[in-house]
Amino acid sequence: MVISMTTGASGASTLNVIGAWFGQVPDSQTQAVRDYAVIYNIRLPRMLLGMLIGAALAVSGLLMQGLFRNPLADPGLVGVSAGAGLGAVSIIVLGTTALAPLTAFLGIYTLQLASFVGGLVTTFILYRVATRSGQTAIATMLLAGIALGALAGAVTGVMVYIATDSQLRDLTFWGLGSLSGANWTKIMASGPIIIAALAVSAFLAKGLNALTLGEATAGHLGIPVQRFKRVVVVTVAAATGASVAVSGGIGFVGIVVPHLLRLVIGPDHRYLLPATALLGASFLLLADAVSRVIVAPAELPIGIVTAAVGGPFFLWILLRKRAAFAW
Repeated sequence: MVISMTTGASGASTLNVIGAWFGQVPDSQTQAVRDYAVIYNIRLPRMLLGMLIGAALAVSGLLMQGLFRNPLADPGLVGVSAGAGLGAVSIIVLGTTALAPLTAFLGIYTLQLASFVGGLVTTFILYRVATRSGQTAIATMLLAGIALGALAGAVTGVMVYIATDSQLRDLTFWGLGSLSGANWTKIMASGPIIIAALAVSAFLAKGLNALTLGEATAGHLGIPVQRFKRVVVVTVAAATGASVAVSGGIGFVGIVVPHLLRLVIGPDHRYLLPATALLGASFLLLADAVSRVIVAPAELPIGIVTAAVGGPFFLWILLRKRAAFAW
């Protein structure tokens, strides 16, 4: 949080703003106004939104890995983010034409709810395809995720094709993932959904621990397995959808953070869930700080930074687990 609040091309000083609270006189009134505007209207909402999205994506990855009992499950890799993105793109492109009545009815929550529905449908289809007799085949899951992601990408391509020039510019930058458009309105729109999803996930640790022993054993331990799985699917879709709606495609957070923590603190979800939320928030804030300074005064899309870290990490996981994935 400290790095996020003190990093940026503008040179605005957080200390000046804090000092003004205690009556310290800045060098000039112009500097004080500028620093206040940058800190409160740009950096603070960006930091808060980055924390929420980082925690949401990391916890979503952990929940999917627990549900599928496989470390490769991740909203970005198995098509869930693509489905959520399709919902958001549909609203961006058609929100003023064919979907105008829906936009007028739902207001600022339209984008988030469209992403939620897209992620929910994708997650449900993925689970139905990849799971048979209570067992999830990793090869089927990955291939189904690729197919669903490709299908969502194809429909998204149609939306991009019919988009106007201004919409196309927005979609291009949005698709790479960025927190540059963070503001208080987006926090008010996505924040409650993400916070609700994170709150629900806090009560899922017992069920996730039981699922690691198999669905039959979890049922014998008193877990209502089918209802529990539906709660996990809806929670993942809500967290991913709300995140994708405001930040675009930010990949690999959901696979890097949970797997790293499993190596450090073990598989107990009572500790993994809060630790994943904290490390996910920290990881995304650090990636955002890098994206702001690496090509300053321009800004690199944060999705590029997370992919640069997550890609090699994913390959490392595959190399460690390749014997288990042979078929």
